[in-house]
Amino acid sequence: MSIIILYVILFGIMYVFFILPKSKQQKAQNKFITEIKKGDQVVTQSGIIGRITKIDELVVELQIDSKTFIKVLKSMISKEGSDALKDKYFLEL
Repeated sequence: MSIIILYVILFGIMYVFFILPKSKQQKAQNKFITEIKKGDQVVTQSGIIGRITKIDELVVELQIDSKTFIKVLKSMISKEGSDALKDKYFLEL
């Protein structure tokens, strides 16, 4: 009986320290993706910095230079990178 209680406590500790923070982070990322708009400066998960010029349902078009445009999946835009960019730098394209 005491081994079961030990497993329950162990699972509770794992849930609080691993699962709960990850789910909060995922909710914040999903909210960020739904709130992006044309003109926002963002960073992709691969580190590409660009300004949003067009948004479709799943794809975002980024301007990375004056005449260079790329299309990336909306899900590949990084909240952490974009927040760090806003906090530390403001790069003009």
